[in-house]
Amino acid sequence: MIAYCGPAAVPDDFWSRWNSDPLLLSALAVLAFAVASGRSFDARAGWAAIALMGIVFVSPLCALSSALFSARVLHHIILIAAVAPLLARAFPQRRPSRVPLPALVTAHAVILWLWHAPGAYAWGLASVPAYWLMQVSLLGSAWLMWRAILAPAVHAGPALVALAATIGQMGLLGAVIVFASVPLYAVHIASTAPWGLTPLTDQQLAGLLMWVPAMLPYLGAGLWIAWSSLRPGEPAL
Repeated sequence: MIAYCGPAAVPDDFWSRWNSDPLLLSALAVLAFAVASGRSFDARAGWAAIALMGIVFVSPLCALSSALFSARVLHHIILIAAVAPLLARAFPQRRPSRVPLPALVTAHAVILWLWHAPGAYAWGLASVPAYWLMQVSLLGSAWLMWRAILAPAVHAGPALVALAATIGQMGLLGAVIVFASVPLYAVHIASTAPWGLTPLTDQQLAGLLMWVPAMLPYLGAGLWIAWSSLRPGEPAL
């Protein structure tokens, strides 16, 4: 059972499966008000983050993630590798963090691996509170990590090490999922057939998404930080 996004989407009803949860829409409206009222450092980043959260939570991608593990992984990648850095730009770290950057990187990695363990993953979809605990912990830990990485006070070296470590642990998690010889996520076993996929193929696609495309935002940020460090007159991001 998928508690929040509802029954698994099938091709015939996919485009009708928009999420109109009033609490979710209210939360997005509050965030939009904060951006529109000038409370964000970078309004364009704030609006982009809101748009991506609309895709993740409001669009039919939510219902598709009930059917396919690969869609759920795409959902998580958008949250941690796109929404989180955009929110870090919109609402940056204004004071030196009391938590060291390595601790933030480690905490985010532990949370990411925990929620992709089969038992925790199934529990995270079994009730609405568990679902939102999964989403908030993934996004929140990623946002705190990205804020620390992009903070002006952080030197390029530690920021690049943090990005490389994140790329490495995500790649390892993707490889574990890709090379698993059996389907690991029972909640999706009966829902992949309408999409022309076996559970194992769906799982391998999910692992590939986490192994390769998910790394691109981190790689891009690392290249930008490295380039900006050679031009001290320009901000890192």
